[in-house]
Amino acid sequence: MVNTQMVLAAEGEHNPIIPEISELILGLVAFVLLLFVLWKYAVPRFEKLYAERTEKIEGGIEKAERAQAEAEQALEQYKAQLADARAESARIRDDARVEAEQIKEELRAQAQAEADRIVAQGHAQLQAQRAQIIAELRADLGRNSIELASRIVGESLEDEARRRGTVDRFLAELDSESTAGATRE
Repeated sequence: MVNTQMVLAAEGEHNPIIPEISELILGLVAFVLLLFVLWKYAVPRFEKLYAERTEKIEGGIEKAERAQAEAEQALEQYKAQLADARAESARIRDDARVEAEQIKEELRAQAQAEADRIVAQGHAQLQAQRAQIIAELRADLGRNSIELASRIVGESLEDEARRRGTVDRFLAELDSESTAGATRE
């Protein structure tokens, strides 16, 4: 009995679990309308935003790849310039060494030439002094030998011609003896 009452009560009243047909139609029309509005306006905008974002990302990736390629190229150029600079500095260093050696050789040659000139000048000066001393010694020796010969002989050797002949003969004998002694040594 209780069941029958429930069935009777259910037929006369509306069941909340089962919707009414008018609500179903109204819901379906609203859903289709919402779907149409979304499909017509929202979906194209989302697609457009999605396409723009995809382009930006792809453009950013391409830009990054280009920047990386440029950076690698710049790095290679830098390495090449660095290698060139190192080679250039080595060449400059070698040139400087060669030039320093040339300058040293030139200075050494100039110093040697100056030393040779000074030595030659010294020798010439010594030869001049020697010749002057020899001339003075000959004159003194000639006077002394005439004086000594005069005392030994006891007569005056005033005659100039005789004096010169005697002195010249004596000096010639001395020269021959000194050259003979120098040859023997």
